[in-house]
This record gives sequence, C-alpha cells and structure tokens, in this order.
Amino acid sequence: MSQQRWTADDRRKQLVRIGLMMLRTQPIHELSIDAVAGQAGISRGLLFHYFPSKRDYYVAVISAAGRRLLRVTKPDESLAPPEQLRQMLLSFVAFITRRRAAYISFVRGAAGGDDYVVKVYAETRAGLATRVLNLIGSPDVVDQPASLERLTVHAWLAYIEDLAIEWSGLPEKDRPTTDEELVDHAIAALEALRKL
Repeated sequence: MSQQRWTADDRRKQLVRIGLMMLRTQPIHELSIDAVAGQAGISRGLLFHYFPSKRDYYVAVISAAGRRLLRVTKPDESLAPPEQLRQMLLSFVAFITRRRAAYISFVRGAAGGDDYVVKVYAETRAGLATRVLNLIGSPDVVDQPASLERLTVHAWLAYIEDLAIEWSGLPEKDRPTTDEELVDHAIAALEALRKL
C-alpha cells in the first residue's frame, strides 16, 4: 500500500482540522498534541516541524475557529439588509448551539487573558460588528473604534452571545423561545439601543 504524500500546506491544514474537531469537546488549552499527532498518523516531533511550538499550533487552531464563525455567519448578499441581519443572527445562534462547549472555552479563554485567544476573539467580534454596521446602514463608523454606534453594536453582540449561550444550555423542551423568537428579540434590542 502506498503512503499518501502530503505537502507542508496540506499537512498543516489537516492538523488544524483535527484541532478544530477536538475543539468541539474541549477547550483549546486542553488539546493534546500527542492525540492530534496520533490522529494525523504522525509523530509529535513531526507536528512541531509544521508548527514550531504548542502555542503556534493553538494560535492556528483558534484562528481557524474564528474564521469559521465569520464564514458560517456570512449572510446571503442577495437578500435585503434586514433579512441578511436576521440570517446572520440565526446562523450565530445555531453555531453557538452546535459548538456550545468549544464556544464557551473560546469566550472564557479570551476573558481569562490568554493573549492569542484574546486577539482572535477581538478580531472575530470586530468582524461581526463591522458586518452588522454595514447591514444597519452605518458603514461610515466601521473604521471609527471610538464611535458610540460601533461601541453599542459591539456590546449588543456580547449580549446576544451570552443570551445564545444561556439559551442553548437549556434542555430544548425548557427553552422559553424558539431560535427565531430569540433572533426577533435580538433585533428589537438592537433597534431599542440605537434609539437611546
């Protein structure tokens, strides 16, 4: 049987994919390098040929997780902006619900001050905020980090994130709303905040 030959880029992508799969059930700082290497069918030493350190590997995995969130929440641009916002929020709630434990570890890692997690979390939140600002017709404040509207959208996203984390942690039969109603609430909250 011939052994598959991997390019360095393909091998890095494979290792990051394995890390993303493992991230579904454990926080980034608990990912076992030995387990990742074992699943890839390589030695621990060879993994460090592709990623110079454990931290470099963790940064690659958590960065891929942030990009994935931005990708899966990207709405269909052929829809009207209000429908794009709704679609984005439904995707955001679904993402948190499906990957709740991993998402919580992402948020707590950022809150705990792990510098690489903080950076990726901040970039991901900024990407979501920029998307929302464009959809609500405020593209002029996208590049103004001190704008009250940008700060408001950023804080609103934190509210929606926490709401989705708590909601998704309830048994389905005990959830006080559907995901659609949760998104209706989120949009109403944003509208109310913008009127203040």
